[in-house]
Amino acid sequence: MLALPVAALAISAGPVVPSQPFDALFSASDLGLQPLAGRKALITGASSGIGKAAACALASCGVDLVLVARREDRLTEIADEIYRRGLGVHVTTLVGDVVEGETLYEELERLAAAEDGPDIVIANAGGAFGKANVGSEDLGDVRAMLDVNVFGAIKTVRALMPSLLAKQRGHVMFIGSIAGLEAYEGGSTYCAAKAAIHAFCKALRYETYGSGVRVTNVAPGFVGEGTEFAAVRNKGDMAKAAATYDGFDELRASDIACQLLWALRQPERINVDLLHVMPSNQGGATRIKRVG
Repeated sequence: MLALPVAALAISAGPVVPSQPFDALFSASDLGLQPLAGRKALITGASSGIGKAAACALASCGVDLVLVARREDRLTEIADEIYRRGLGVHVTTLVGDVVEGETLYEELERLAAAEDGPDIVIANAGGAFGKANVGSEDLGDVRAMLDVNVFGAIKTVRALMPSLLAKQRGHVMFIGSIAGLEAYEGGSTYCAAKAAIHAFCKALRYETYGSGVRVTNVAPGFVGEGTEFAAVRNKGDMAKAAATYDGFDELRASDIACQLLWALRQPERINVDLLHVMPSNQGGATRIKRVG
């Protein structure tokens, strides 16, 4: 069988898209990740879970921190641990509620306007309260989920965004969820809240591309170790909370923090729009492979 001749690619004279040299292709594993030292991050819901893990991970990279949460003792514990390790970063703690605190909102605006204001914003505060079906949900839980997951995140970003745009630099991250991508029984309001924040994040991306401000939506699957998510959702029933992860190697809070660092360290030409991270044994919101 005769081989067909390979047609030569005709290239017209004039400017062309440059090719990449072999050195660039073989060094692609280096990823060109950027250092984070010297930057400043504001994290809401920083007293536990993904917020706490992100604070520790960023501090280890030389990032100054503004940590926001309602539990002062937890914030103090994190700050003390960072200073004990001699990481050379500064930690500011702000005690307040991202939904209710007008004083907190004004403080965030003031911090943002400063020359050394945060250029990384991680809107992490949130949670799921209860697992009731539609029609039997406690309306207090419904309101709380919409408030903290949606209004609290929007309010936080609103306080920081004008200054980020004026400085033409920054990175805004929303901690969303698989629940915002795929609804499931018993999660109606939580799914609706996360879907809303995913849509808000996308709209913000449309409003900011080319501005120097990057926007990332983080949508994890089950995150267990290091978080209080299942305990809060099950109203403090720790046996039910632990059963959530029985026979299942779920994500850890530190796993998500690692992914945040990866997205933050991308070269400026790259924006990670959606960071959808799942456990290997989870195929969807309710598709989980358990063993034992």
